[in-house]
Amino acid sequence: MSDHERPLADRGRKEAAEAGRRLADTGIAFDLALCSTAVRTRETWKLAVQEFPQRPKTVYEERIYEASPGELIAVLNETPDDAQNLLLIGHNPGVQGLADILAGTAEGDARDRMTRRGFPAAAFALLSFTGSWKSLEPGVATLGDYWAPTE
Repeated sequence: MSDHERPLADRGRKEAAEAGRRLADTGIAFDLALCSTAVRTRETWKLAVQEFPQRPKTVYEERIYEASPGELIAVLNETPDDAQNLLLIGHNPGVQGLADILAGTAEGDARDRMTRRGFPAAAFALLSFTGSWKSLEPGVATLGDYWAPTE
């Protein structure tokens, strides 16, 4: 089977649900989820979102699959400004590269933990910035937190 059609392993299913619980515990009300069309990202999202108090609008975007950080920024730049809190469910190395590039600053040891652990399946980084999605560019965000399974 192709990489795009590869399903989650059993461990990935467990970690997706845990990531959903951790994201729900942040108290952030997500408005929009942009998810790769790959089978494993769709499965990850389906398991994670079950832990949320309210399901955000979900858009399955094929451009996220195998996207570079620059390509991901271009997708994010198209986000309507009424979406204040967004989730991106994608793939490495693009997602880790995106977090590294966007984070001009970081709180506490979040960047060190992200650098040390990378982005295994179900890991997430919480980034914040001020401005419209069209203005999202390298260095404008703050890395507020990072979590990975076994973190």
